[in-house]
Amino acid sequence: MTAVPFPDGYSYGPWHDGPDPLAPPADLRDALDEIGREVMAGSSPRSALEELLRRGTERTAGLDELTRRLWQRRSQIQRRNNLNGTLQEVQRLLQEALDAERRELFPDPDDEARFREAQLDALPSGTAAAVNELANYDWRSEQGRENYQRIRDLLGQELMESRFQGMKQALQNAGPEDVERINEMLSDLNDLLAAHAQGAEDVQQRFEDFMSQHGEFFPENPRNVEELIDALAERSAAAQRMLNSMSAEQRAELAELTQQAFGDPRLAQQLSQLDAQLRAARPGEDWTGSERFRGKNPLGMGEGAQAMADLAELDALAEQLSQSYPGASLEDIDLEALERQLGKDAGVDARRLSELERELRRQGLFERAADGTLRLSPKALRRLGETALADIVNALRGKTGDRETESAGAAGEPTGASRPWRFGDMQPWDVPRTIRNAVLRSVSVGERAVRLDVEDVEVVETEHRSRAAVALLVDTSWSMVQEGRWLPMKRTALALHQLISTRFRNDALQLVTFGRYAQSVELPELIGLEGAWEQGTNAHHGLLLAGQHLRRHPDAQPVVLMVTDGEPTAHLEPDGEAVFDYPPQPRTLHKTLSEVDRLAKLGASVTVFRLGDDPRLTAFVDLIARRSGGRVVAPDLDGLGAAVVGDYLRTRRR
Repeated sequence: MTAVPFPDGYSYGPWHDGPDPLAPPADLRDALDEIGREVMAGSSPRSALEELLRRGTERTAGLDELTRRLWQRRSQIQRRNNLNGTLQEVQRLLQEALDAERRELFPDPDDEARFREAQLDALPSGTAAAVNELANYDWRSEQGRENYQRIRDLLGQELMESRFQGMKQALQNAGPEDVERINEMLSDLNDLLAAHAQGAEDVQQRFEDFMSQHGEFFPENPRNVEELIDALAERSAAAQRMLNSMSAEQRAELAELTQQAFGDPRLAQQLSQLDAQLRAARPGEDWTGSERFRGKNPLGMGEGAQAMADLAELDALAEQLSQSYPGASLEDIDLEALERQLGKDAGVDARRLSELERELRRQGLFERAADGTLRLSPKALRRLGETALADIVNALRGKTGDRETESAGAAGEPTGASRPWRFGDMQPWDVPRTIRNAVLRSVSVGERAVRLDVEDVEVVETEHRSRAAVALLVDTSWSMVQEGRWLPMKRTALALHQLISTRFRNDALQLVTFGRYAQSVELPELIGLEGAWEQGTNAHHGLLLAGQHLRRHPDAQPVVLMVTDGEPTAHLEPDGEAVFDYPPQPRTLHKTLSEVDRLAKLGASVTVFRLGDDPRLTAFVDLIARRSGGRVVAPDLDGLGAAVVGDYLRTRRR
């Protein structure tokens, strides 16, 4: 709706231009959650974004669905129609004309009537040849004369419609003057294109003179010769593809029949010259393609050319929707063409997808890495972390009921300073500074009233009484991918990182992945990590890196959390080489337990989150827990995040 002001108020009417102002905005949070799940499952951010756009959202059809509709429409055009319409109509009119003429001649006993009947009986069997043979026949029957003239008019209308869309209707009652005007226009058009091909300097002036004289024939309103050629060549190529799709006999029939268009052979000659010039000017158009039509609905030459143009437009739209070419963007989609072929709803869906892609990029949810690849930005990771942590908090509330008490108790003593509020802050507001910020912001933008905004809020800075050094070790061996544990593992790391970065900022979190080798990683690296076939579960190397992290923070409470689904099958030699063997070598088990003992000397107990029920794994993680004074938790996959976060809070509180 659009509102128009009147003296007594506003009058509302339909909205006619631009995006719907009342349409709900793109739901970026849901879209980001979808992308986050794909990325954490092993897809690249670019692939995850492309998958979202292909699949669509709850209220918006995706690119795959729009493409399916395109191919369905394409199939319908071919399945329902054939290209014999003009030939069938000419045959019908000719047969009616001959029958009417014979009825007129039969009662007449004159020899001339018999001679005329003999002429009709001797007509060639081919439709085109019969029509040409009757060009100079003096019809006695009024219906015969009218039908023959209708054949000539039909051929002229169809021939022009096949090259100039909309001409058939404009030429419904064409007289000799109209035919002469058309021949004059075609002659001038061929002269203009010839001058353009020769590089004449006054081509633009010739074009303007041509349009002032014949512009009524070109509703596209081209601005120069190039645009005129583009419009004409596209239609001419469609007409040629229509002819290519016919049998050789049908093409020959039409070529002969068109000599009778409007009873003036100059028309077909002028169009043939025009086609040749257009083909030379635009060799990149598809002049050799063909299609198979197998339906029962007959199309005339004009309708057939339009059907071929529609098929070409559908193919172009399908390529645009595929987004498979370099530099592809949803901005490339021709929305007007999409609406022509599939209706306005398809255009709305494509606009929404384009808006969603644009907003995801504009709001900084993606960034370029040093190697040029696309990855989730810190802002996007925070949003994903908020969602993951919220799910875990809900699970913890249902189990223990004391989650909020722990958060509030970690606030510490005020330092006398304040800082801007950030998501997850539980500290009290600094009311004077908050109000001052609101006043200054309102005055700066010229507002008379003071309105409080989130950006105005400041909270009292506090000093934590204690801090922890946390090492989260996650198994990245192939079995984690194979058994569907990859995504829950990443969501767990994301939630723990979000909790520590928002509620316990003084805590030091280190993420460690261990497969054949172990390495310390940042959160974006872990989230974007793809599953790879790699044999080996090097818990020894992972625990070694955890110990290094704890030693860097000697004043912090040590917390070691390990998520794994397999017993140690690899260890690190002094030269840095990883040795793998299955079943595990005694040396692998010995080196792993030795590292557990070193952690215990630092005061760290190891909590192992066991995924799987293998007896050897169960026995070994129980041994780790006993040696370190830790414990073993065996959660299901849905409860992994709650188990890890809950254990972190329990250990920290203890």
